[in-house]
Amino acid sequence: LDADNYETDPCLKEIRRAENYSWMDIVTIRKDKLPNYEEKIKTFYEEHLHLDDEIRYILEGSGYFDVRDKDDKWIRISMEKGDMITLPAGIYHRFTLDENNYVKAMRLFVGEPVWTAYNRPADDFPARKQYMKFLAEEAH
Repeated sequence: LDADNYETDPCLKEIRRAENYSWMDIVTIRKDKLPNYEEKIKTFYEEHLHLDDEIRYILEGSGYFDVRDKDDKWIRISMEKGDMITLPAGIYHRFTLDENNYVKAMRLFVGEPVWTAYNRPADDFPARKQYMKFLAEEAH
């Protein structure tokens, strides 16, 4: 995606329309821009899940999303300017900055944003059970 022109990018507009991403904001994760920076960085790196999809679009900077595979092993996904990721509801994950210690990202939601993170273990949530069912079906 064209992160330099995200406000007018027709591809982003089409993704938002097709996926019904009606709500959006922009967050800057940098020591001088994010209140309670140290605490937030630690929170982002705690393994957790959400009950809704997590959609992030990197506008500047870079970082990593770590997700668990079907065997519960970590997979590191490098994210940089122009990258978009959708983490499905119920997937265990975490986020960390790289050595640049800076990322500016768009956060997208279907409907009103829900920020609640549930640290592992959180296996009893319907979203987690649905995600595990999806993994099992994909394996066949």
